Amino acid sequence: MSERSVSRAKQEKRWYTVHAPAQFDREVLGETPADEPDKVYGRTIETTLGDLTNSASENNTKLTFKITDVGSDSAYTDFVEHSLTRDYLRSLVRRGASKIEAYVTVLTTDDYRVQIQPVAFTTKKADASQEKAIREKMVEMVEEAAQERTFEDLIDGVVEGRLSSAIYGEAKPIYPLRRVEIQKTTLEAHPEEVAEEQATAVNVDEEDVATDD
Repeated sequence: MSERSVSRAKQEKRWYTVHAPAQFDREVLGETPADEPDKVYGRTIETTLGDLTNSASENNTKLTFKITDVGSDSAYTDFVEHSLTRDYLRSLVRRGASKIEAYVTVLTTDDYRVQIQPVAFTTKKADASQEKAIREKMVEMVEEAAQERTFEDLIDGVVEGRLSSAIYGEAKPIYPLRRVEIQKTTLEAHPEEVAEEQATAVNVDEEDVATDD
């Protein structure tokens, strides 16, 4: 390709300003180039909560968004994942104490399927029964939160620390806790995907019934 052709190809590319979802106030996440709008769809953007709020104390929270809508010179995203940095999680670990994790998959009131991973850090070493009780309490509270909230409200509660604070308050009587965090939150399926899965499951069940003489 000649230098002129390369230059023309570069000129044909347009830069799109990428925005966070409405629940994050449509903050600008950056820019992405493309020679066709269709090529922008599906791109993921990773940032920190600190970048969105201009607060360095929140840089240990990572947020991942995916571009799902494109305008003339702007691209708009949906939430994909929230996670805490490895360095921050490592800083919470103490020798002689317990680290208790749980993995909970829930459905929000507006039918988004989300996996949430809470983690609790005790002040000293808890025994097996205490660890089990704390884990069960974390699972119970995450499930209750999803049953009462829309996807957006649930993610707000996770990112702003309200869910982890609530778990801390309910679980600390079981055994003294030093910290509770939501270490990761992942969107697994949108409502239309959940509906399709449920419809498929119903069809399979009906076929099984139909062939059962």
